[in-house]
Amino acid sequence: MPGGAAQLLTAPYAGGSLFANRSLRASGKVLPEHARSHNRSLVLQTLYTEGAQSRADVARETGLTRVTVSDLVAELIGEGLVVELGQREDARPGKPATLIDVDRTGFHIIGLDLSEHTRFRGAVVDLDGSIVARAEVALDGATGERAYELVAELLDGLLALTQTRVLGVGVGSPGVVDPNGVVRSAPNLGWSGLALQERLAAAFHLPVHVANDANVAALAEHGTTPGDLILVKVGHGVGAGLIVGGRPVLGSGFAAGEIGHVVVGTDGGPRCACGKHGCLEAWLAVPRLTAELARFEGAADAASARDETLREAGRRLGIVLAPVVGALNLSEVVLSGPAELLDGPLLEATAETLRARTMAEQHRDLRLRMTAFGQDIVLRGAAVMVLSGQLGVS
Repeated sequence: MPGGAAQLLTAPYAGGSLFANRSLRASGKVLPEHARSHNRSLVLQTLYTEGAQSRADVARETGLTRVTVSDLVAELIGEGLVVELGQREDARPGKPATLIDVDRTGFHIIGLDLSEHTRFRGAVVDLDGSIVARAEVALDGATGERAYELVAELLDGLLALTQTRVLGVGVGSPGVVDPNGVVRSAPNLGWSGLALQERLAAAFHLPVHVANDANVAALAEHGTTPGDLILVKVGHGVGAGLIVGGRPVLGSGFAAGEIGHVVVGTDGGPRCACGKHGCLEAWLAVPRLTAELARFEGAADAASARDETLREAGRRLGIVLAPVVGALNLSEVVLSGPAELLDGPLLEATAETLRARTMAEQHRDLRLRMTAFGQDIVLRGAAVMVLSGQLGVS
């Protein structure tokens, strides 16, 4: 392949820890009345990413005075967020420094993934990103209030799987979700104006953070790439999460990345659940693709028919992504969903379409890849969301 084509198609993800050493950028200036909260987050971020440090180490790393750091550390120890680990073994003269760290064994996080079309999934996650326990509930076509009840049942079951204090609950929900955790619209679940964050927080007396599932998934990928990215989440529906300039992009109506109901082309296409013909979701969503591929089982040309169906879905995805890549000059496109559907002919066709529909300068260094986090990407992003929301750590 000429130029950067091979890189666009095959550049691998080198891997990395869940909570990478890259912070989401603050959205504004630090005002004087917010200075203490900002400094507190600096201390926690330093300890979380660097590991055990002395108070003097933290002061040097953050640029804060030793008095300020000592005061903040005393407060954090009192809250049980930071612990003293004992004295550093040091050959230097003088009294050895006392090491401190985030209490990594003192808290768990609950992550919920509501994006799959047959079940809701959840996990208990420790502060270093390891999954401690899992649970799931079958959706069985539930919508509306019954779907909410299943979310509550799943969360209740997960809380029973840990005896450790829970720092918070992170939820990735399909649909349009506002900053207050209200699911404004999730047609596949029959939700409209559901105050999911408020209801769960009131029911379980815990901090709860709710966001769109694709945006949550993008948080899990943040830090694995030095540039801007779009993550396309393919499940019951199709959505995307964007991080540009180190910040999640939500849009004026909190619907940035809702590409599933963009009509692809002018040639009609499958009828979508929304009533239109040719929406990206009608080509690409897991239920639609699975049903379409099932039609070829047992046929003499099943393999070629299957590949062509997947390639057509990939072409439609590339058509939708090309103007986004061109307008934002993104450095990475990440796909998340069933690898048996996405990784192969579909991914290849998406790459070919992006190359054909953008300038060489826009796709030469572009990487298109599957996520390395597999089916756990929303659960891991939910944990990142809680760490950011509760501790200021990202």
